[in-house]
Amino acid sequence: MNRRLITSALPYVNNIPHLGNLIQMLSGDVFARFCRSRGYDTLYICGTDEYGTATETKALEENKTPRELCDYYYGEHTKIYDWFHINFDKFGRTSNEECTEITQSLFKDLDEAGLIHEKTNRQLFCPHCNRFLADRYVNGICPKCGSSKARGDQCDDCGALLDPVELKEPKCATCGSTPEVRETKHLYIDLPALSKKLDEWMSKTSCEGRWADNAINITKAWIRDGLNERAITRDLKWGIPVPKTGYENKVFYVWFNAPIGYLSITKQLANELAKAGKQSFDWKSWWLPEESEEAKGKAPVDLFQFIGKDNIPFHTVIFPCTLLGSPHNWTKLYHMSSTEYMNYEDSKFSKSRGVGVFGTDAIETGIPADAWRFYIFYNRPEKQDFQFMWKDFQEKMNSELIGNLGNLVNRTLLFVNKYYDGKIPAAPVDEELWNEVKAREAKITELLEWAELKDAFREMFGIADICNKAFQAAEPWKTRTTAPEQAAKLIRNLCYVIKDLMIMMNPYMPQYTQKVMSYFGKSIEEKKVGTETKPGLNWSDLAKTDGLSEISATEVYFTPMDKKTMENFREKFSGNQKERKDAKKTEQKPKKAEKKAEEEVLPFDRQAAHFSNTIRLRVAKIIKVDRNPEAEKLYIEHLDDGTGTERVIQSGLVPYLKEDELLGKHIILADNLAPRKMRGIESRGMLLAADYTSADGKECVEVLTAPWAAPGTEVVLEGEPVPSSKPETISADDFFKVEVKVVDKTVQIGGKKLVADGKPLETQFTVNGNVH
Repeated sequence: MNRRLITSALPYVNNIPHLGNLIQMLSGDVFARFCRSRGYDTLYICGTDEYGTATETKALEENKTPRELCDYYYGEHTKIYDWFHINFDKFGRTSNEECTEITQSLFKDLDEAGLIHEKTNRQLFCPHCNRFLADRYVNGICPKCGSSKARGDQCDDCGALLDPVELKEPKCATCGSTPEVRETKHLYIDLPALSKKLDEWMSKTSCEGRWADNAINITKAWIRDGLNERAITRDLKWGIPVPKTGYENKVFYVWFNAPIGYLSITKQLANELAKAGKQSFDWKSWWLPEESEEAKGKAPVDLFQFIGKDNIPFHTVIFPCTLLGSPHNWTKLYHMSSTEYMNYEDSKFSKSRGVGVFGTDAIETGIPADAWRFYIFYNRPEKQDFQFMWKDFQEKMNSELIGNLGNLVNRTLLFVNKYYDGKIPAAPVDEELWNEVKAREAKITELLEWAELKDAFREMFGIADICNKAFQAAEPWKTRTTAPEQAAKLIRNLCYVIKDLMIMMNPYMPQYTQKVMSYFGKSIEEKKVGTETKPGLNWSDLAKTDGLSEISATEVYFTPMDKKTMENFREKFSGNQKERKDAKKTEQKPKKAEKKAEEEVLPFDRQAAHFSNTIRLRVAKIIKVDRNPEAEKLYIEHLDDGTGTERVIQSGLVPYLKEDELLGKHIILADNLAPRKMRGIESRGMLLAADYTSADGKECVEVLTAPWAAPGTEVVLEGEPVPSSKPETISADDFFKVEVKVVDKTVQIGGKKLVADGKPLETQFTVNGNVH
């Protein structure tokens, strides 16, 4: 079995990724998980693309240095991919020493081979900014389609690649001035000289590697129309320096060095593992196997790349030409999985215009990550564009994910628990059922071998449908008494088919499938380079009908989306990000004013006394966190409050904190606040939290904690004894008669510090602010 090296298009670092961007990283993840389960030696590499004009432009807009901007957005990207459970072997960055080293080395190879030429060309210069303008620093009218939204490098509306001087009515993107044309020198890669090598390589590889049709057609068109020399340098500061005399003030064009990021991030991983004293590897064993001692005796490497169709020429022409022009035998593309576009409702997903559902939006909805993964792969735009529609999301989630798959899992396992005391009944193999299941499993395996992710996924739902129909036709709720052997045979075989479905669906929905397998007392194998393998079932366990014995108590994982919720989401995510943010601020202002009017706050000098006589605060430990299925922003927190009886409260923290950021915390509880029913669940008290604004202007929330204090510890004012008695319950009005404040990172009421077990409550991030 050849080794499998997997990459997905490097997401650009200067913004939050939307669902359309996420398709590529998620696709690489599904394929990598399949390959690991199948037994392939697998490496999945990705990272943020950080150099170039767009980063410089965004940094100027946000008044940051390019490095500060990249650091911030790298963190945001990482949070989103972690939430979606994308299991990269390494998610790195292109702004690293390794990328500089390898890019400059490849450039020198091309230069020494006579494939780099110097040209004087005409470029737009902004007299006001006193600099040459790189392509993305210029806006104007597209000469091809007339769109007013064209940039100097391409037109998003018609997809044409452009030269900035071609734009009509060009404007400097920084200051808005009209630039003038001046001469400047740049370095070009001689693609025409590499055309024959490229054609021979492409003709052979595209057949053997079964490239997607759009990749073949676009690449053939580039070769047929004749390749042109292409500039590889730019007049920028933020980028990889050009190691050539006379080019000290220029950097490499981002699309020359970005794909080299795949190589450099692999080297990053190897270096990090070696530094940490973990089992490392020679990065060249994957990218230059002929020059690696470690690769001797190992299987060859097949490179699978996952990209959108707008990136095809860079991965099938420009990057391969860079490698073909080098004297070294680099690993080159084997299989290209290039998708069409995912559009949003009645327009296109767009990072620049803020249109669509973004990664942070998906998290905020409260919809589980695996439900998003399900919908993306059930509709992956493999051969034609796909339109994301909230109505379709609701219908597919309710009918296929819950009504088909979820129904099969829930009804079968519940049947075992209810009628067989949780023991899977003994019974013979249903050969007729398994013949059909095995045939589909073989087809699924073949589809996945060539990254036909959508078709394979739908075949799995086809198996679930077959099993649901078998369940319905057999009527085991009747035959368990009239024909018990028949009922036992059905239920036992369905349990094993569910096991197979969870193995096959694990690459698509890793959290859900692991949860279902936990009911069987099993898990699914997890692997990642540089980490310890978690043993469990893998692809080799398909069609095995032994090894399962019991079913533990189950719970519902996915909840249906009703029409009202769907319409709320559609309305909430209409327009663009900026409009939504502005609307949210406008919405919140009157609420704050209204709240102040309702809360009759006592004079400052009376607040401490009111607290001491009326309000009881206690320390409580959060022992479990759930989402409220009826409210997108509410967590249900289960507490140990020191009484020995579990207590339940709710808080609107979903948009601000993850479950694992709350679990185990010793929070401050408004203990005697009257219970309140919220979306069908009674909340007995509330936790206290401070709000603050982060350095980048983001509104954040910090939960007040006392990790040193045991659950049940009463919180009092500094220097005061624990009062013997307080009202059993108080109203919200009574509670809000005092203002809890953070002053120089200490929590105070009426100018006095709050303490738990003799130690003042302090905040980590909030310097001065309000507590709610």
